[in-house]
Amino acid sequence: MIEVRNLTKKYGDHYAIEDLNFTIEKGKIYGFLGPNGAGKSTTMNIITGCLAATAGEVTIDGHDIFEEPTEAKKLIGYLPELPPVYLDRTIREYLKFVAEAKGVAKADIKAQIEKAMEYTKITDYQDRLIKNLSKGYRQRVGIAQALIGDPELIILDEPTVGLDPQQIIEIRDLISSLRGEHTVILSSHILSEVQAICEIIMIISRGHMVAVDTPDNLEHLFEGMTTVELLMEGSQAVVEAALKDLENVSSLMAEEEEDGVTKVVLTSETDDERTLCRNIFTIARALDLPILQMKTDKASLEDIFIELTNSETDEDEEEASEVPELISSDPGKEEDTSESGL
Repeated sequence: MIEVRNLTKKYGDHYAIEDLNFTIEKGKIYGFLGPNGAGKSTTMNIITGCLAATAGEVTIDGHDIFEEPTEAKKLIGYLPELPPVYLDRTIREYLKFVAEAKGVAKADIKAQIEKAMEYTKITDYQDRLIKNLSKGYRQRVGIAQALIGDPELIILDEPTVGLDPQQIIEIRDLISSLRGEHTVILSSHILSEVQAICEIIMIISRGHMVAVDTPDNLEHLFEGMTTVELLMEGSQAVVEAALKDLENVSSLMAEEEEDGVTKVVLTSETDDERTLCRNIFTIARALDLPILQMKTDKASLEDIFIELTNSETDEDEEEASEVPELISSDPGKEEDTSESGL
């Protein structure tokens, strides 16, 4: 469906993205994750033809987005983070405008509008001005405009941001219903949302793709890892210094809170929780750092995200050696993690 090869975008001496390579298969829902500034929006804007690339190729169903933009864009429906709706138009008027702008045949416009409204459950509100709709229904209108023209690829950028819990559930169900009939790329900061909806997860960090795999395979990648959350009496500097030499700790984040208490979240490359906790207690007792609270858990998608996006350094040689091990050649295939990077 989509082939991205060596995609690069450079601003002066800064690379927003560099040498991205990935494939999007037809009919699946993909989650696109990354910290702020990682390159998600840049990538999506290039794929949709809204932004030129410095180098690389993007083909959508065989059409090059740079050389055949008209044909490629006909295959794309795009919902930016802020829905591009016209507030002083009714839903039907706005969708008619979108259909005409997309070049939908005049004879097909009415049917396209009816289908999009039915899919997004906004038919009963079609004659209401968009400015009088709740944020959740404006998001539905935004998704409806992305569906006009029946594009094969739907790209959704933070579609549930700012919604209440009930609206989030409704939009998630709507996105899930697109599976099979459309290919979906969903960008979101809500990791539980991505895990619940998406079949493949792509994680980008500092302009580089650091993982492309199924949620299950990503969790298998981090089997044997344990996360420990601590509340300790002591300053952040003292606590960090005390724990930094713990064996098998791959990441450690500390934040000083009120009354001289420091919150610590550390990830260890071991599943021996008892030994890990004993070592922490030993260090705390020796340095007179009372532990007020401790809990352990196995690695979650959030832990995996933090590990992958924090572990990458600015050293080019380290990026080159680490990144290939984290990207599956066949995301749909379970792999033996003892024999491969996954």
